Amino acid sequence: MLKIGLNLMIRPRPSLTSVNLVGRAMSSSQGEVKYDFESLKVTRPEEFVLQVEINRPEKRNAMNMAFWREMVECFQKANNDPDCRAIVVSGAGKIFTAGLDLMEFASNIPQKGDVGRKGFHYRKLISSYQETFSCIEKCTKPVIAAVHNACVGGGVDLVTACDIRYCSKDAWFQVKEVDIGLAADVGTLQRLPKVVGSDSLARELCYTARHLQADEAFQCGLVSRLFADKDSTISGALETAKLIASKSPIAVQVTKCSLVYSRDHSVPEGLDDVARWNQGMLQSDDLTTAAMAMMEKKTSNIL
Repeated sequence: MLKIGLNLMIRPRPSLTSVNLVGRAMSSSQGEVKYDFESLKVTRPEEFVLQVEINRPEKRNAMNMAFWREMVECFQKANNDPDCRAIVVSGAGKIFTAGLDLMEFASNIPQKGDVGRKGFHYRKLISSYQETFSCIEKCTKPVIAAVHNACVGGGVDLVTACDIRYCSKDAWFQVKEVDIGLAADVGTLQRLPKVVGSDSLARELCYTARHLQADEAFQCGLVSRLFADKDSTISGALETAKLIASKSPIAVQVTKCSLVYSRDHSVPEGLDDVARWNQGMLQSDDLTTAAMAMMEKKTSNIL
């Protein structure tokens, strides 16, 4: 049966590349995608790997208006960048992020006007902020958060939208919003309970705004690996990103799409969704290349 299966797998197949599921083969005619932002520093530390660094260290990486806008622009670009297969998100300076830039946010609050009209303004603003982190999930490239020291407020919204989370031993997490009279409204309340798998713990953290230290974050599953310090955390994240980038981008990106969809749907719906994906993706040349490499006991070289 295995021999028959492999024979079927190595038959020549037409390649199928979706608009968003892209690999190196498309990049030659497009040229390198450029990333130029005010609040983010984007580099290419490894082949097929982007590092997106929150770059406001003098403001403790507080999330200003430029950040909320540029994150969407950055991840939309990365999603369509054929030279990007995995992304690491980190923070410049002493902490990962202090969360929302309250001073700048306060300056954009309308002080006068009809309550209903101000309500529409807030609804539009909140929706745009939600997209800042939802775009991480919508990006088909796996995203790894490399957290060091403080990850506060919007930082928790950010990392819970990522695929994988690593942190240093000095890291701590805080759902800060109740301390400033708000309910978290850009993703934590929706994603954190599913990430940690404990509704009780998620509610405790959201109701009390207490610090969640690195060791407890590891124990509850918020992060999957602990590192000694910031540098080793980022190095570990880049190493994992490099490994992911060595795999078939078709296989990895369909896997991410299926995992995100299945989280919010029933098992039968998830199975039907991945079947629809694979009815096309099984025709990719990546399958033939990987199968041949496995049979020959070689490392596949998928471009």
